Amino acid sequence: MAGSTRPGDNRPPSYRARTPAQRTRRSPVRVPAPRTGTATLTAPADTTPRVPRLRPTDHFAELLLAVLSGQRPVHAMLRHTAGQAYDELARLAERGPLRTRGTRPVVRDIGWFVPREGALEVFARIAAGDRLRALAFRLEQGRDLRWRCTAVEVGGPRTRPAGAR
Repeated sequence: MAGSTRPGDNRPPSYRARTPAQRTRRSPVRVPAPRTGTATLTAPADTTPRVPRLRPTDHFAELLLAVLSGQRPVHAMLRHTAGQAYDELARLAERGPLRTRGTRPVVRDIGWFVPREGALEVFARIAAGDRLRALAFRLEQGRDLRWRCTAVEVGGPRTRPAGAR
């Protein structure tokens, strides 16, 4: 074929001359207007599925659950923690408070409180089989706009006061 840039290239020359970005661009679609019957130009519908971005609360709850249940090592949280949080997390991970036999623990519910701008106090309910545990942590946003965990606590089963039946 004359004017072809590749052997066997049977695309029209106008198509070959375009850049990849120009090839994917769609032209507006003509859609009849609601009451007048005249055509109007509208942008094409975006058909690509959008993957929802996890909120920092969800992301950190999953990361902390993975570490405290023994699925990930503690050092996986080095870049995600600040201050004493890494030390607290290392002490907690030694005890393995969210490790279970059989059923893998999952985050069931998450809630948060905003004490000030750039800080979140988060609680998560962790379920493993018929057991329900509590996980609390604090997130603070740094100057680089990245969220980091600054405190971690795990609540265990309730203990009865001495003398109670």
